[in-house]
Amino acid sequence: MTADSSPPPPSPGSALPAGSRVALAGASGLIGSALARSLERDGHTVVRLVRRPPRGPGEVRWDPAGGSVDTAGLAGCAAVVNLAAAGVGSRRWTESYKRLIRDSRVRGTTTLARAAAALDEPPRVFVNGSAMGYYGDTGDRAVDETAPPGEGFLPSVCVEWEAAADPAREAGIRTVLARTGLVVARSGGAWGRLFPLFRAGLGGRLGSGRQYWSYISLHDEVAALRFALDTGSLSGPVNLTAPNPLTNAEITRAMGRVLHRPALVPTPEALLRVALGEMAGDILVSQRVLPAKLLDAGFHFAFPGIEEALRAALRPAD
Repeated sequence: MTADSSPPPPSPGSALPAGSRVALAGASGLIGSALARSLERDGHTVVRLVRRPPRGPGEVRWDPAGGSVDTAGLAGCAAVVNLAAAGVGSRRWTESYKRLIRDSRVRGTTTLARAAAALDEPPRVFVNGSAMGYYGDTGDRAVDETAPPGEGFLPSVCVEWEAAADPAREAGIRTVLARTGLVVARSGGAWGRLFPLFRAGLGGRLGSGRQYWSYISLHDEVAALRFALDTGSLSGPVNLTAPNPLTNAEITRAMGRVLHRPALVPTPEALLRVALGEMAGDILVSQRVLPAKLLDAGFHFAFPGIEEALRAALRPAD
C-alpha cells in the first residue's frame, strides 16, 4: 500500500452503505485509479465506465461525446463519480485542443448527470470533477468556495463544466463539485514532470515564483473524494486543496530540500510563453485557494505541508 492511496478514516454521516456499487468515469487516470483502489479495498464494487466494448461485468459502455451511456449498468449504484476529461497540460493549446478540453468536460458531465437523474432509483450522490481553475488569477488574495469565477479560458470552462451537473442536482441527487488543486504525485500531473527535472538538477522557480500554487497530496485528494462521498452535509463546490497554499518559489525550494538537489535554474516567463503558448498562463497564474468546506465539515489532511506531501509521493510501495 502506498502513502498516496491508503484509505481515509471513517467519516460522519456516511452516505455509502457497505459493499456499495460506485460508477466511476475516468478510472484509468491518476486520481481515478487511486480512488478505485481505495474503494475496492474497503469492499465497494467499482463499475468502470469505458469507451470501448466492456470486457466484463465490472465495466459499462459510454460515449461522452455522443451523449450516451448504458444506463442498465448504472442501476443499483449508490454513487456516480465523474473524473473523465482531456488533460489540460497534455498538449499545446491549439483552438481544436481547447475545444476538446471544454467538450470532454461539459459533454461527459451532461451525459452522466442526465443518466443518473433518469434512473428509477437515482444514486445517493453525484461527485463531479472540477478544478481550482474556476477562480482564475487571485493574486495574493485567498479565496474559498464563496468566491466568484475568474476571467479567461479555464474559468469559463469550469463554469460550464459545473453547470453541466445541474440535471443531477435538480433531480434531488446530492451533487458535489470537486475543485481540485495541483495533485502531488510521483507520476502524472504537474509533479510527474517536475520530479525528473529536479532530480537532474534542473529545477527552479517558474517565472517570478511569486504566484501561489494550491496543492494537495494524492493521498489527501483520494481521502477528500471519499469524504465527499460519505458526508451527507457536503454539496455544491468543494475545494480539494491543502490548507496552506505556498508560492512557486517556496515550493521549488522545498523540492530542492526533499530531493537534495539545487533549485537554482529559474525558467523565465518569456521562455515559458514561447514554449507553451497560451497554456503558460495556467502555470504563471496565482491561485491561493482554501478548502473551507472540507475543514468546516471536519476533514483531516494527512499531508498538509508541501514537504510532507512530497515525501509521501516519493515513498516506495509497501
